[in-house]
Amino acid sequence: MTERPPTLDAVAQRAGVSTGTVSRVLNNAQHVSQKARQAVERAIEELGYVPNTAARSLAARRRGAVVLAISSEDPALTANLFFAEVITGVNAVIEETDLQLLLVLAASQRGQDRFTRVLHAADGVLLLALREHDPLSKLAADSGLPVVHGGQPLGHTPRHYVDADNRGGARLATEHLISLGRQRIATITGGTDQQVALARHLGYREALALAGLSDKRLAHSDFTESGGAAAMTRLLAEHPDLDAVFVASDAMAAGALTVLRAQGRRVPADVAVVGFNDILTAQHTQPTLTTIRQPIEALGREMTRMLIRLINGEQPTSLILPTELIRRDSA
Repeated sequence: MTERPPTLDAVAQRAGVSTGTVSRVLNNAQHVSQKARQAVERAIEELGYVPNTAARSLAARRRGAVVLAISSEDPALTANLFFAEVITGVNAVIEETDLQLLLVLAASQRGQDRFTRVLHAADGVLLLALREHDPLSKLAADSGLPVVHGGQPLGHTPRHYVDADNRGGARLATEHLISLGRQRIATITGGTDQQVALARHLGYREALALAGLSDKRLAHSDFTESGGAAAMTRLLAEHPDLDAVFVASDAMAAGALTVLRAQGRRVPADVAVVGFNDILTAQHTQPTLTTIRQPIEALGREMTRMLIRLINGEQPTSLILPTELIRRDSA
């Protein structure tokens, strides 16, 4: 078997630095300490690393920016803890490079036009929160730039993406409720135009099917606290006998808990609740929320690392990040 040549990642690991630092050394960029530069040069010599000449040529023509495009027009989006954590992760990696981060909210036609314009000033694109047939995906692909998706869009599997194990996490949440002896388990999920919502709904259905329980107690919502409250109100009206609910985001679960408390349902005595994400909100609800921990900041970091590798001429493989159950007081 032919041994694969060492990669940029291998050099970074040997030197104990980031891939961005290795790239800066290779391109004789500023803002690299003498200690880091020597470590990289030593790792290159030890590994016999040969820089990708095509990538080096591309580096010489770089514009110095990446675009993070989110399929939303909500001006309060950065106050959403999920998106805030993703952006924190993205920025943490960008800080290790000479690149700038351009954030574009691009759900409307005006936003899409703005997105198209900023592509001319970018070296790569990060896409987040896409919906079915979202035009951002085609606009990014048509640009010819490296593209990394945060999550998988509905309808097709992109070549490069970072996602969480949404299906497995939802199944784990529902199995936990079943293990508590709950028999009438409802779910509040997202819209049918988002892959993340369908994956979490599927995980819920799989767990119930294996247990021989009904999966008909369902309400769709929009991943917001107010949407979760409205969905919980509908569920209680349609299924007053429910004894548990898996909620596909912590924001929606916070709204659901408010409604349960207002209607005199004790949590978890009468209704057990499990959320998804483990954003900071989960630790401050009443009661504190049992949830599925999704590595949100890591999602942003890994998306950005993958994009930088693509910009550098490498071909990284897509990632599915693991999820885990965090037990608190609501279940």
